[in-house]
Formats: sequence, C-alpha cells, structure tokens
Amino acid sequence: QVQLVESGGGLVQAGGSLRLSCAASGRTFSSYAMGWFRQAPEKEREFVAAIVWNNNVYYGDSVKGRFTISRDNAKNTVYLQMNSLKPEDTAVYYCAANDGRGRLSDSRVYDYWGQGTQVTVSS
Repeated sequence: QVQLVESGGGLVQAGGSLRLSCAASGRTFSSYAMGWFRQAPEKEREFVAAIVWNNNVYYGDSVKGRFTISRDNAKNTVYLQMNSLKPEDTAVYYCAANDGRGRLSDSRVYDYWGQGTQVTVSS
C-alpha cells in the first residue's frame, strides 16, 4: 500500500517555472516506478513523465525538453521540474505509483494515485 500527496501547484506566467513534489508513504518506495499525469477539463488524462527504479526516465512528447522528473528515495519523494511553461500546460497534475509491469505511459498500469495539484499558466 502506498499513499501519495502532491504539492507545489499554483499560478505562474507563461515562460516561468514550477516544481511539483509527490510525497509517498512506505518503506519500499525505491522499488516503484513513479509517473506524472495531467488532466485538463474535458480532456483525457495525459502521460507527462515516468521514472523507474534504476532512474531511467521517460517523457511525453508535449513536455520533452521542458520538464524533468527526479526522485529522492531517502525522502520518499518524486519531483517534476517544469520550465518554459505554456498556457496549454494548465491542468491538474497527478502522481502515480506502479509496483508491477507494463507500459508506463498508460495510466491503467498504475496502482496508486494522489489527489492532484492544480497548475495554471497565464498568458
């Protein structure tokens, strides 16, 4: 069992930066693959980034080159550094944990989800 709590969302101007955090419970955090997804109103949930146990990272095409995912196993926390933000990045951002196998860009393979944090980018 894993509980996830996102923080760090807010309002930022286009071109600015924001850093999201996801704090996870459990002593086996380092064994999980962690992902970030986002969902805008009337849109389907979209893959943003994922990081696996060996620190290999993966990004969705829309954020590649602008966002960076990282993890600190000692703090049971995963981060999403978002730079060069655009209005189309506006969404609720969710972190998720996967203790199994599967295609990490598919939200259906994740076992645990946080409540989400709102990110709004103004033009």
